[in-house]
Amino acid sequence: MSNKLKPLIIGGTEIEIPIVQGGMGVQVSTASLASAVANCGGAGTIASVGLGFGTEENEVDFVKASREGLQRQMRRARELTKGVIGVNVLVALSNYEDLVRTAISEKADFIVSGAGLPLRLPEFAEGKSTKLIPIVSSGRAANIIIKSWRKRYNRTPDAFVVEGPLAGGPLGFSFEDLESPRKNPLEDLLKDVLEAVNGYEKDLGVNIPVIAAGGIFDGRDIAKFFKIGAKGVQIATRFVATFECDVSDKFKQLYIAAKESDIVIIKSPVGMPGRALKTKLVEEVEHGRRESIKCNYRCLKTCNPSAAPYCIAHALHNAILGDIDNAVVFAGSNVSRVDKIVSVKELMDDIVSEAIEELDKII
Repeated sequence: MSNKLKPLIIGGTEIEIPIVQGGMGVQVSTASLASAVANCGGAGTIASVGLGFGTEENEVDFVKASREGLQRQMRRARELTKGVIGVNVLVALSNYEDLVRTAISEKADFIVSGAGLPLRLPEFAEGKSTKLIPIVSSGRAANIIIKSWRKRYNRTPDAFVVEGPLAGGPLGFSFEDLESPRKNPLEDLLKDVLEAVNGYEKDLGVNIPVIAAGGIFDGRDIAKFFKIGAKGVQIATRFVATFECDVSDKFKQLYIAAKESDIVIIKSPVGMPGRALKTKLVEEVEHGRRESIKCNYRCLKTCNPSAAPYCIAHALHNAILGDIDNAVVFAGSNVSRVDKIVSVKELMDDIVSEAIEELDKII
């Protein structure tokens, strides 16, 4: 693939094409998808949450099943690519430390961490080459992380992902902000984080690239955020409708058939609102449906099974199996623009070509 875009350099790790495939749990972004993106010169990301679901071991020893699931995916990815592979680990996970340490022991090139401030992340990666990338939604959050990491660990993040309110899945915004995302457009959030980061770069003589995420769909979007100052972009939703994504065809067809009116903001049982597509389960929960939850583990620190109307983990797992009626299907705000299933290579080629064409116009 020809590429005129500047590579994304994260702590000495070069990503030839500055596109990071976003981590989508539960078992949406696995080795197959991540390696395909890496083979095209981008950065593939394996989502660590829920990789043990569907195994008998998960019902007996959740932590062990999750660890072994991540190990399988990382080892499979290394068989399929020599490119850049990272792992997404949610701070909100009860087994957060174990998954971070597992990702590092499997020699992940980077760890992306959000759903909370990853203030202890460097503690688990001390002396290792894995690059550490927090996800933030404000300059204030970036500032808190940098100050904390410098004071406690004498290091700075290797990069930041700035996630705006147009992304899919659970997000660090209020319900109202997600319903009116133009109050906090990604453009403004990116500028806010860049301002915070640039001060540290000058004072400390370090390079902390900022990666824009949330609602990025095509090359025109990439060009826009590069012009503002982003060094890379993270894209998730579009990669679901690829042959290499392991989810069921029913999941992919739901994306292709989606209209703007099918996109809803749901109140997740774990406290964070998120963007999803309408399914039978989502509509029934909106009308007061509750189900009895038997939980042998607590995969998320904030989850209270006795109070939750349904198990979000099982609902997400149902989605990848194709049981759409009983599923939660997360998606970004531009999902209605997805109209066909393509290969990762075709998608990457198209996006890069569009970005180069648009950047040429700007120049």
